[in-house]
Amino acid sequence: MADQKILCATDGSAPSEKAVIHAINWASQLGQPLAFITVTDGSELKYLAWDEAKLAAGELPVDKPLLAALERALKNGLKHVTCIRATGKDIAEAVVTYAEKNGYHHIIAGSVGRTGLARHVVGSVAGDIISRAHCPVTIVR
Repeated sequence: MADQKILCATDGSAPSEKAVIHAINWASQLGQPLAFITVTDGSELKYLAWDEAKLAAGELPVDKPLLAALERALKNGLKHVTCIRATGKDIAEAVVTYAEKNGYHHIIAGSVGRTGLARHVVGSVAGDIISRAHCPVTIVR
């Protein structure tokens, strides 16, 4: 099977931790590369990546959600893991743009599962990822 790159969004929240576990299990079962992305607030869209070579050399991301996801992936035996810190104002845009520009085939993200007025007031990053993505998206609740 050709590589089907998986991108998992994480912010360290309980829903994103569930997404991380799902992504690790899926990447492990399929033998596919996995990348974790976290988005921090910034005025312009930028990316900083830690690929397999940087990680092997001991260069680690400072972002707690990325470190936690990386540690969990390595404990589960994954070897092809990348970590990305994105900066930008729109989380969904940052995730989808990175996935599209870097040839990812699937995006996994967590969702709190807000409904009704709460969803309209707060918004839904997961919903925005689904509506903008060029590839399949799995939302974990």
